[in-house]
Amino acid sequence: MELLSLWLSLSFIVLVVEWQNGIRMAAAEYQGVCKLVGRVADCQRRHLVSVPNDLPSHSVELILDANPIKTLKYLSLLNYSNLESLSLSNCELERIHQNTFQGSNYLHTLVLSNNFLSVNYTESGVALRSLLGLRKLDLSGNSLTEDMVAEMLFNLSSLESLSLARNAIMRLDDAIFQSLGRLRELDLQRNYIFEIEGGAFDHLKWLRRLNLAFNHLPCIVNFGLTQLQVLNISYNTLEWFIADSGDAAFELETLDLSHNQLLFFPFLPQQNRLHTLLLMDNEMGFYRDFYNASSPKDMVVQFLLISGNMTNVTTVNLWEEFALSDLSGLHFLDLSQNQLRYLPDGFLRNMTSLSRLNLNQNCLQTLHIQENDPPHSLSDLDLSQNQLSELRVAPRLTSFLRNLRYFNLSSNQLQGVPPGLFTNTSNITTIDLSHNQITLCPHSEKFSQSACVDFRNITSLKNLFLENCGLAALEKRTFRGTSLTHLDLSSNHGVLLRGITPLQDIAPTLQVLSLRNIGLHPNGTKLDFFGFGNLRHLDVSANSLTSFPQFWGRLELHTLDLRRNRLTALPHWTVSEQLKKSLRILYLSQNPYDCCWLEGWGPLHSIKTLLIADEGAVTCNFSSNIFRVVEVSDNISQDCKWERVDVGLLYLVLILPTCLTLLVACVVIFLTFKKPLLQVVKSRCHWSSIY
Repeated sequence: MELLSLWLSLSFIVLVVEWQNGIRMAAAEYQGVCKLVGRVADCQRRHLVSVPNDLPSHSVELILDANPIKTLKYLSLLNYSNLESLSLSNCELERIHQNTFQGSNYLHTLVLSNNFLSVNYTESGVALRSLLGLRKLDLSGNSLTEDMVAEMLFNLSSLESLSLARNAIMRLDDAIFQSLGRLRELDLQRNYIFEIEGGAFDHLKWLRRLNLAFNHLPCIVNFGLTQLQVLNISYNTLEWFIADSGDAAFELETLDLSHNQLLFFPFLPQQNRLHTLLLMDNEMGFYRDFYNASSPKDMVVQFLLISGNMTNVTTVNLWEEFALSDLSGLHFLDLSQNQLRYLPDGFLRNMTSLSRLNLNQNCLQTLHIQENDPPHSLSDLDLSQNQLSELRVAPRLTSFLRNLRYFNLSSNQLQGVPPGLFTNTSNITTIDLSHNQITLCPHSEKFSQSACVDFRNITSLKNLFLENCGLAALEKRTFRGTSLTHLDLSSNHGVLLRGITPLQDIAPTLQVLSLRNIGLHPNGTKLDFFGFGNLRHLDVSANSLTSFPQFWGRLELHTLDLRRNRLTALPHWTVSEQLKKSLRILYLSQNPYDCCWLEGWGPLHSIKTLLIADEGAVTCNFSSNIFRVVEVSDNISQDCKWERVDVGLLYLVLILPTCLTLLVACVVIFLTFKKPLLQVVKSRCHWSSIY
C-alpha cells in the first residue's frame, strides 16, 4: 500500500514537471508581440486592432488593455478555450459580437472598463449571456444608462462582483438587478443617481458590499438592507439617513456617510455590528439645548413616505434616537468637520469598544469628561481645531487616559489642562498641544498648584508637539523621565534662551527636533548637540542665522532645514566633516545669498549622497537682481571677480605707474641741467668750490 502511494506521488510529480516544461517550451517558441509569463499573455499597448491568434492555446489570462480594438469579432477567442480572465480596458470597444464567447466555458473574470459599449449595448448584452460561469464583470466608464444596464445584465445569474462606476445611471428601479441573485459586491460610484426605487435591491440577498459614493442622493429613508456589511454613500447630498425602525438584525459593519449634508446624527439600525462609522464633513449638530421643550418626546419629526398607493408615516426623535442603537461594537467614529457645539450627556457611554474618536474641526467650546465617557477602550482622541477654552474632568477620574495612545488638542484656546491629567497615562505615545497658550510646570513647583502642564516621567511618551504655545525659556528637567523621539518647539521665541541643556535628558533618544522660528541668531545659543547620537532630522528654519551653524559634538544628521534664515554664503563642509558623511537631505532656499559667494555650490553637488531638496528654489542677489543659483551665468561670475577686488589696492595699482613715470622724468631733467644749475646756485650763494 505504501509503495502504491509512493508510486502515485512520483507519477503526479513527473506529470506536473512535464506540464511545466511544456509551458516553458511553448513560451520559448512564441515570437509574437505579446509578453508571456507562465500562462498569462500580456498584450497591453501593442497597437493591436484584434485579438492575436498566435498565442499559446493553454493561456488562462489575456490582457489586451489600451489597444484600438473597436470590435470583438466572432470566434476571436476560439483558440483559447482555457481562458479564465480577459481584460479589454481602454480599448475604444464599441461592439461585442453575440457569438464571441462561444467556447469560453471557463471565463469567470471580464474587464470592459472605459470603452464605448453604449453604442451597441443590445448585442453586447446577448454576448455576455453566453458566459454561464462569469463571476466578475467590470463595465465602468461606458456611458451606460439604467435602461442599457438592465439590458446588458439580464440573466447574468452567476455574477458575484459587478462594477458600474462612472456611467450615466440616474435612477434605480426594482427590476434592474432582479436576475443577479448571487451578487456580493456592487460598485455604483460616480454616476448621477438621485433616486432609488423601493425594492431595487430586494433581489440581492447575498449582497455584502455596496458603493454609492459620488452620486446625488438627497436622503436614505427606511434603509433595510440587513445583509449588507459595507455601505459607502459618501459625497452625495444626504440630509437624512434613517434605518428601518424594526427589530431586524443588521450585518452592517462599515458605514461611510462622510462629505454629505447631514443635519442630525444618523438614525442607525437598533441591532447592528458597526465597527466603523464615518460622518466627516457634514452639517451635524445637537440642538436639544436650543429648545425649551418640557419633554424630549415633544421634539419629534414625522416623515410622510408615499410609494404608489401606499402611505407610510415614520416618526423619529431628534435628540434621543442615537441612544437607541446598539453601538457597543463600534471601534472608529469620525465626527470631524461638523458643527458640534457640545456632546450630549452619555453620548459615548454605550460605545464600550470605541478605540478611535475624531472630533476635530467642530465648534466645541467646553468638554466635560464624566465617568466612562469616553470609554476606557479609547486609544486615539482628536479634539484639534475646535474652540475649547476649558477641559473638565470629573473628580477622581484623572485616569481616563490610561489606555490612550494618541491625544491631539492642537489649535484650541486652552490656557491649561486639568491638574494631573497625564499623571496616570501609561500607554500614551503622542501628545499634540500646539497652538494653545500653555505653561510648562517648573521642576520646583507641584503641578497641582496651577494649570501648568507636566510631561515628566511619562515613560511611554515618544512624540510631543508644542508649536506656538507661548513657552518661556525651558528649565532643566522639563522632559526628565521621558523617552521622546520627536519634539516640536517651533514658534516659541526664546524657548532655548538658556541653552540646549533642558534637552539633555532626552538626548539619547531624540531623533527629530524642530526649532523653527524660535529666535536663533549668531550671537545666541550655541547648538551643542553633544550626546545627541540618534538625532537624524533637525529643522532650524525661519530663524536669523547669518552663517552655517557651528554644530558642536558628533552629530550624524540625515536631514537639515536651513530655509528662511539670513544666510549670505553657502556652507563650507570643512566646518563639519561628520555632517558631510551623514547628511542626505538639505534645504537651503529663501535665504539672501550673494551670487558672488557661491563657492560652496560646486562642492555640494560633488557629494553624491546629498540631495538638495529645494535646489530649484535657491536664489541669490547680484546688483539688486534675483537669480536662481542653478542658472547663474559665467558673466555674473566674471563680474563678481571685479567686485571682489580691494578698492584701495586697485587705486594703488593705478597710481603707482604714474608716480614712477614722474620720478623718472624728474631724474632725467635733473641730470640734463645738472652743471648750469649748480653754477647758478653757487653764484648766488657765494659758495667756494675746488675744481
